[in-house]
Amino acid sequence: MTVVVVTDSTSALPEPLRAARGGLTVLGIPVLVDGVEYREGEDIGGEVIVRAIREGHEVTTSGLPPEELRATYTRLLDEGASGIVSVHLSGRLSGTVAAAEAAAAGFGGRVAVVDSLGAGMGVGYPALAAAEAAENGSGLLAAAAAAQSAIGRTSTYFYLDTLEYLRRGGRISAARAIVGTALSVKPILGVEDGRIDVVEKVRTPTRGLQRLAALAVADAGEAEVEMTVHHLGAERRAEALAGWLGEQFEGRLRRIDVTEVGAAVGAHCGPGLVGVITRRLP
Repeated sequence: MTVVVVTDSTSALPEPLRAARGGLTVLGIPVLVDGVEYREGEDIGGEVIVRAIREGHEVTTSGLPPEELRATYTRLLDEGASGIVSVHLSGRLSGTVAAAEAAAAGFGGRVAVVDSLGAGMGVGYPALAAAEAAENGSGLLAAAAAAQSAIGRTSTYFYLDTLEYLRRGGRISAARAIVGTALSVKPILGVEDGRIDVVEKVRTPTRGLQRLAALAVADAGEAEVEMTVHHLGAERRAEALAGWLGEQFEGRLRRIDVTEVGAAVGAHCGPGLVGVITRRLP
């Protein structure tokens, strides 16, 4: 009897990390293009979203429904799991956490829901920490605590070409988006306590990448780290940032991955996104 982990596709887990955790279930977030529903990671990905946005299609997302989460929990428990840690996109950005809590209520404490307060690998690192703890024999509460510990050691920053997509999705105020557009600045944003806010403004993408690297270095302190560089339609920028980070963290960088974010995050950030998620290791 083992504890297993459920997360959602906004975690943007690199395939090698996902494959290495057998007790990890990833549910695809619904993504709608001109009203037609797809599932992230199953029949739509970042590349399709980039094309859809650039061609002017309407792209929206929705959270996982409670019924789907309930059915997933039931299946995993019927298959022999002793408990489930369910780790999801920040509850301040999506209704999935609330749906998971509603679904978990009927399982007598066998499902622990964790709000990652993050996005991208800000969700993925806590989910992986819970899965690793479970594989090492931890019970439900200890595995959930491992996820919470990872949340406290994870920082997220990202550069966008424009705030317009966040404004459309209601993730940032119209006033902030208008000011950014009027001044032709490029925003660097951070995720703090589950919310997205502007950290700095820069004039060029190159300066944006440099500031992302500096922010990651400052947050890491002297700790050893794991890092993920996310992007959407900006692989060259992401590879350049990964190279700079490798130089900055020489000897302290346990692992770095470069991945394209999925459709759900991409729909709200737009092409040109580059982000860095840093997990300080204990």
